[in-house]
Amino acid sequence: MLELEFMRLAFAVGIVVGVLAPAVGFFLVERRQSLVGDGLGHVAFAGVAAGYLLGISPVLTALCFAVVGAFAIEWLRSRGGTAGDQALALVFYTGIALGIVLVSSANRFDVGLFQFLFGSILTVTRSDLWVVLALGTVSLAAIALLYRGLVAVVLDEEGSRVAGAPVASLNTVVAVLAALTVGISMRIVGILLIAALMVLPVIAAQRVAWSLRSTMCLSAAIGLGSVLAGLTVAYYAGGTIVLLAAGAVVAATLAGAARGIA
Repeated sequence: MLELEFMRLAFAVGIVVGVLAPAVGFFLVERRQSLVGDGLGHVAFAGVAAGYLLGISPVLTALCFAVVGAFAIEWLRSRGGTAGDQALALVFYTGIALGIVLVSSANRFDVGLFQFLFGSILTVTRSDLWVVLALGTVSLAAIALLYRGLVAVVLDEEGSRVAGAPVASLNTVVAVLAALTVGISMRIVGILLIAALMVLPVIAAQRVAWSLRSTMCLSAAIGLGSVLAGLTVAYYAGGTIVLLAAGAVVAATLAGAARGIA
């Protein structure tokens, strides 16, 4: 399997995505914003359609649209007087509607579009790998450097604001990290399923973790394991990354229940 270049590229990208997606998703789940990744995925879909329409890289336009969508969600939630779920719904439905209009205008209801929606390991290129490595490294470094502040905001946003922490900036960082994760994960998991890889490993980790730090570490391990195992299975029998992540939730739930009984 590893003698094939496209599989080596897929595994290299998958390692970054498998760690990054749950690491970012950890903050979304703890803030009860699990559907943010799904909303940004629909905005990224509009970005892909815009790329096809303009004749430029769909990955680049998807990243740009997702980042703008992240800023919009955070602005509406914190300054626009709109509740978090309402802000997400507005961006969610606007993104998908705009995507449909742009795809129709570009006349691109074809296999190329579905590769972005559902992922395709065959489409991963060396240039994709370098982009994922660069953005993934920057994102993980930002999480490491800002970890204490990000966790403080998750635990007590109002208390952090009173203490003088830059709450708005930290919330924006999380939103932008989520957008970047969606953008760089399209090739492996697909726009429609990346939110699951951001959320399910975290839910599984919460069932058996003993602290916030252990939750993040375990979720990253589960995400990485799901991607590597899923890509291996995909080579022989079709994609199963998200199914494996969902299976991890079930297994962790059963393990947590068994530990509680014991």
